[in-house]
Amino acid sequence: MPDSAAPHALELLAPARTADIGRAAIRHGADAVYIGGPAFGARHNAGNGVADIAGLTAFAHRFHARIFVTLNTILHDAELEPARRLIHELYDAGVDALIVQDMGLLELDLPPIALHASTQCDIRTPEKARFLADVGFSQIVLARELTINEIAEIRAAVPADVVIEYFIHGALCVAFSGQCYISHAHTGRSANRGDCSQSCRLPYTLEDGEGRVVAFEKHLLSMKDNNQSANLEALVDAGVASFKIEGRYKDLGYVKNIAGHYRRLLDGILSRRPGLRGASSGRTRLLFEPDPDKTFHRGSTDYFATGRKADIGAFDTPAYVGLSLGPVTKVGPDWFELETAEAMANGDGLTYLNKRTVVGLQANSVEQINPRNWRVFPNEPLARLPGLETGVAVHRNRDHAWEQALGRKSAERLIDVRGVFRETDTGFALDLVDEDGTTVTAALAFDRQPAREPDKAASGLRDQLARFGNTDFNLVDLRIDWSRAWFVPASALNRLRREAVEKLEAARLAAHVRLPRRLAVEPPVPYPEETLSYLANVYNHAARRFYERHGVRLIAAAYEAHEEPGEVSLMITKHCLRFAFSLCPRQAKGVTGVQGQVRAAPMVLVHGNERLTLRFDCRACEMHVMGRMKRHIRNRPPPCVVPPRFPGLAG
Repeated sequence: MPDSAAPHALELLAPARTADIGRAAIRHGADAVYIGGPAFGARHNAGNGVADIAGLTAFAHRFHARIFVTLNTILHDAELEPARRLIHELYDAGVDALIVQDMGLLELDLPPIALHASTQCDIRTPEKARFLADVGFSQIVLARELTINEIAEIRAAVPADVVIEYFIHGALCVAFSGQCYISHAHTGRSANRGDCSQSCRLPYTLEDGEGRVVAFEKHLLSMKDNNQSANLEALVDAGVASFKIEGRYKDLGYVKNIAGHYRRLLDGILSRRPGLRGASSGRTRLLFEPDPDKTFHRGSTDYFATGRKADIGAFDTPAYVGLSLGPVTKVGPDWFELETAEAMANGDGLTYLNKRTVVGLQANSVEQINPRNWRVFPNEPLARLPGLETGVAVHRNRDHAWEQALGRKSAERLIDVRGVFRETDTGFALDLVDEDGTTVTAALAFDRQPAREPDKAASGLRDQLARFGNTDFNLVDLRIDWSRAWFVPASALNRLRREAVEKLEAARLAAHVRLPRRLAVEPPVPYPEETLSYLANVYNHAARRFYERHGVRLIAAAYEAHEEPGEVSLMITKHCLRFAFSLCPRQAKGVTGVQGQVRAAPMVLVHGNERLTLRFDCRACEMHVMGRMKRHIRNRPPPCVVPPRFPGLAG
């Protein structure tokens, strides 16, 4: 596919639990950051005040990076007005775009802020993507389950000015986003309202239709973590322009490491393909070696990007096992020895598998015995470490020395500028032009005097003007344009440089353009379907009105409205347990004596007293986890949390 399929600048989009983490993401190469506001974000415990977001936005705009705020829960009627007021507050704070799920927001009186369709919108088809573009979304976050070819089909179906966004790294929800209701059915905590209880990470026993055990106490709905490092160039060719890292609950070290890793990979693509460009300004220099395997993950998969695979699940454990070090070679009274070629450090976190359980420990201290053997003194008695014996494989899930490097200043990001120092009728001037073409001039009235040492005057002037210190700029070239060498004291040069930098900072902020909300097509385009089930997540009258305007005739209420008392699909997923255990009818095709005998009969997941029926839609190649809402949940009033007034929010 030609480069014209990806006309947009390539954007690395990083998560931020806090504004400080957002600043670090930008320093480490992010072109944009998404962050939760004080309410209505799909990560219940990752909220931030409007004032903090305003500060992050001002910082980001220095690099022409952008800030997106997640407002992607479904909203109760009582929450629409608080949400509308919050959106105005965020717009006034300089936020570049909102990531939303609830179509009711499009019916409200909003400022002209850009809207992005959340992955919670379950965007899997060209028709759905085109509809969202036509109603005013300028960026759409595709389902993680799509193949690269399916992404290309969606890219071809939407207008060229609409940005395709795709998750390239991080934790994977096993269900299609927005199509998981297990948490609400069992605990009353709704994933669509930002409070998922993560039932998918629990251990389950899988039984076939006759009650025979297929898998015992495995984490059968727990996926490995997404890693598209090897597919970036193919994703660019398919039309992806925004490369999204998952992780608004993740810590600072994760964001630094993963943003730095993908910054390097995208910079490599940009250097090889001059027809592409980055989405923000400045060059990131990392002061550490990024390694995605050194931060929390459950194993890596590219999921369905290159087709269905059998090994996408993290069935053994949802914990982070870490990188392999080597086997235990000897066990002493309060120590054990490892054979490993890796350097170890006091404070390293270690793990090993005892039966089906991951055991973790910390190395209180370590001693190198020889180039391939280390003695480890753990932070607890060996008697409390079951199964630690000779031959056991040990992993490291916390590299203390590497984490210390991340804890210090670990990156810098500078914008290249070129300068001209010249004489004027009244003294001197310094012209600066940055890599984006922003140009400023600072002038200095000065009584010119010839330099006493002409040979040293130019070099001294260059040294003084190059001292950009803690600014965002890096002087890559300075031309001196004078009729003769003049004497200019260091204090005057410093004053001239500071004034030029201040003007350049102000000019860059003034030049930052916030893209307005995309205009909706008129008259309203029809929605691809005429009826909507609870899977459409319609939870308020404004969303109902939106779909009615777009031709939908029958609209069911969201699952959270408690109008679905019977057994329904509590989760719809591309992950298939029949396929994972070689029980799929398609896997039997062509196998002598087997073809035609395998049926996709229902199976059962068991966790404690909970039994969930699995039904298999082979035509769509999907698995449905069936169940009922628990009675005590169904008898509660539907959830509605009206947030308190936000600081500085009028009304």
